[in-house]
Amino acid sequence: MACADCKIRAQYDKNPKSLIGRFWRFHINFCPGWKSYLKGLSEEERIAIKEKYDLK
Repeated sequence: MACADCKIRAQYDKNPKSLIGRFWRFHINFCPGWKSYLKGLSEEERIAIKEKYDLK
């Protein structure tokens, strides 16, 4: 899935306070692709992603 290799996500990982990083963080709140990506992960991977990005 594109979310795993997203360049904007990589930018967030590098510098969360950058404009592109903040846009990515805002974008995942409503992105249907991101939601599908999370559903496709195993439970352990999903928990790790949610902790890393401080998601609900």
